[in-house]
Amino acid sequence: MAKHRKILQYNPELKALASQLRKNMTLSEVLLWNELKQRKMLGYHFNRQTPIGNYIVDFYCKDLKLAIEIDGDTHIYRDVQDMERQKDLEKLGVVFLRFDDLEVKKGMWNVLRVIENWILKNKPTPDPSGEGNPEDESSGLSIKDNHGEPTPDSSPPSQRLWRTGREGNPEYKT
Repeated sequence: MAKHRKILQYNPELKALASQLRKNMTLSEVLLWNELKQRKMLGYHFNRQTPIGNYIVDFYCKDLKLAIEIDGDTHIYRDVQDMERQKDLEKLGVVFLRFDDLEVKKGMWNVLRVIENWILKNKPTPDPSGEGNPEDESSGLSIKDNHGEPTPDSSPPSQRLWRTGREGNPEYKT
């Protein structure tokens, strides 16, 4: 039997704004999105500019209830508002990882490592049926090296082969 995720309600009036934000992403958001989209992060699905409650978060993974925020120029002098917003969403079970705009631009490898480590430490316990397990071999989304062996946690994310057609991926068909 498939495990159902709890859907978090959102203010429908935010849909248009979320769509507009997706069309006008900052450079840092674009850079991080390129690393999160298409299940590149350990096989987990992330959405961008996602409405939750009365707020919009930069990136969100439903399976992990993980929100990722990039704090750039739009967050200057908004610390109190950002913390209120975060507390409200944490009451719904959402967990936050926050990164500075420059951190994403100049240290993407470190940002990806923090996200990856958080996921590895906090990912849901696999369903005994194997359904919904992002590392399930049959899903084709597990991380492997060039020899088909699981990649150790210590290797940099930039050296991993994701099922996205990156060069050298034996599963990639042209």
